Amino acid sequence: MIDALDVMAALDQVYPVFQPIFSADEHRVIGYEIFGRFRHDGESLSLGPFFLDDQVPADFRLEADLLILEKAFEKALELDGDILLFINRDAELLIEDKEEKLLTLILSHKEKGLDPSRLVLEISERKSMPDTANIEHILHYYRTYGIKIAIDKLGADSSKLDQINLLQPDILKVDLGTLRGAAIGPSYQDILHSLSLLARKIGASLLFESIETVFQLQFAWKHGGRYYQGFYLMNPSPSFVKEEVLNEKLRTECHAFILTEQKKIERLFSLRSELNQRLQELNGKLRKKLDDYELLMAIGNELDEIAFRMYICDSDGFQDIPNLVSKKGSWQFEEGHRRKNWSWRPYFLENISNMRSERKGFLSDRYNDIQSGETIRTFSFPIGEERYLFVDLHPKFLNKREELY
Repeated sequence: MIDALDVMAALDQVYPVFQPIFSADEHRVIGYEIFGRFRHDGESLSLGPFFLDDQVPADFRLEADLLILEKAFEKALELDGDILLFINRDAELLIEDKEEKLLTLILSHKEKGLDPSRLVLEISERKSMPDTANIEHILHYYRTYGIKIAIDKLGADSSKLDQINLLQPDILKVDLGTLRGAAIGPSYQDILHSLSLLARKIGASLLFESIETVFQLQFAWKHGGRYYQGFYLMNPSPSFVKEEVLNEKLRTECHAFILTEQKKIERLFSLRSELNQRLQELNGKLRKKLDDYELLMAIGNELDEIAFRMYICDSDGFQDIPNLVSKKGSWQFEEGHRRKNWSWRPYFLENISNMRSERKGFLSDRYNDIQSGETIRTFSFPIGEERYLFVDLHPKFLNKREELY
């Protein structure tokens, strides 16, 4: 553990290191995050514990941080003019900077040629966001100088939607430190998918950090990451690297990711085509001969190996016959859902419109079933005038086919 007094007594031994950040679109270095190091007894020690220690006075942390940034800014003058610099700043420390020493330092280097628009201020906090109105005002003030704003550590704590809404950041940083292997649950993936959609809506970019394996890199790529950072790509270093240093590596791995996803998509299309064909044949053969109850039972028997529940709705989303549910190897009707309305579900009306216009079925995204909590998909299919069939695919069937899970 670093002793704070040792650091403050030898501030000339603190120095910056730079971890490259790579882009998904150009496969090159687009920026560096600045970290602090301390030379002590022949070792180079991370200053992370020093800055995260609540027992270290804020003015100590601020003084050391400003010295590191000053050295970093001086060195950054040698970089090309489009390379970004990411400054990690605790929200509490930003508020403590009453004399605006950080802004003064930034503006002094603007005169030397370091454009403030190249700086990204990463806001993180170890406690709840202090004085939200004040931090919003401070960040708005920094923005007037062209400085960009990022919210940090989203993967570690996904409950920051209020901060995202309040601060309207340019970049959302997602921490993949908890993602160590391939056994990742669908809920975590869904949260990141939601963050990806949110970033798109507000015009922000996703930056995935703490990437330590190729699996994590693929995960970041698949979930909309525009920027990547982590030990798998490159360690922090006192020196800068060539912008194209990983160009070939990223291009090769990205190509492998694309091939994998294309195969999954092709299998999804194949299943959708198979279900469309089976239901078109069955519906065409039986629709005029059977009532809805009989038709549903016939479809259940046809899809027994892949489905566990099905029902029929009208174009407004009203279910006018019970669910047909597979239980202990046989299909049974359950009365509980008759006359319920499902139009409130996301994409329900959009899917109805698509089925009405194209006269074919659609396969949903993965989602967690309200009743069982298990991950399922639903295949929807038009069976007549303003009549639509919904088939819930069995989790066991999905688990056997990776592209469906």
